[in-house]
Amino acid sequence: MGPNTQSMIFTLYGDYIMRYGSKIWIGSLIRLLKEFGHTEQNVRVSVSRMVKQGWLQSERQGNRSYYFLTSRGKKRMEEAANRIFKLKPNKWDQKWRLLMYTIPEDKRQIRDELRKELLWSGFGSFSNGCWISPNNLEEEVKLLIQKYDIADYVDFFSAEYIGPHNHEELIEKSWSLTEIEGRYEEFMNQYSKQYIVHQSAISNEEMSDAECFVERTNLVHEYRKFLFFDPGLPQELLPPMWSGNHAALLFQQYYKLLEAPSYRFFEEIFHADN
Repeated sequence: MGPNTQSMIFTLYGDYIMRYGSKIWIGSLIRLLKEFGHTEQNVRVSVSRMVKQGWLQSERQGNRSYYFLTSRGKKRMEEAANRIFKLKPNKWDQKWRLLMYTIPEDKRQIRDELRKELLWSGFGSFSNGCWISPNNLEEEVKLLIQKYDIADYVDFFSAEYIGPHNHEELIEKSWSLTEIEGRYEEFMNQYSKQYIVHQSAISNEEMSDAECFVERTNLVHEYRKFLFFDPGLPQELLPPMWSGNHAALLFQQYYKLLEAPSYRFFEEIFHADN
């Protein structure tokens, strides 16, 4: 029982359920996830874990349980969507954000959680207890300080980098761009071939709505993983032919190709029970 079912539920909320008022009957969720081979048991366990983690809330109507995103869950989904569907990197304001912390040993679990969150937001680990980003992440940092109640252990700066190295070396110290580039290349190898196959299948009406739904959800699911690896550096700090830009274009086109049939399938199940 990996996080697989759980992250699939995230994908469904972000890509479908949020557009239909954010609330869904557990039975419909089970039915949708069956398409990917997830069992009812897995779905129920994952959903209750997501409630514990503060992403979902439940509501009973008669003998039915409905689940909807908490405001924190909604915020995370919106943030993810903004980053997933962004075609071009931001412009850079020439500043670096530095987050420094010393979190005591007895709060080790908080420290581990915080690291994950920082990676997700696009911070790079520059040195022990010091994280950097060229993006303006003040809002995100404020929320993290509140959420983990760590105001006593944290300092946050906005700074100019004076040297002695150049920005490339600064980035190399905090992220491995070659590794990220490699992941994008893999994504493109796999999905550009699939895109062509599906394009022809759809125009010849050889693909069912359910198949399109599965393919599109898997596509979003795969692409969403980049939010954990790619810090979303501004254009000025990226290599000239950045694979991330090419992958974004491929993702957009592929997503559009599968969009209409996927929604038809989702609506059929959703409207039957919600």
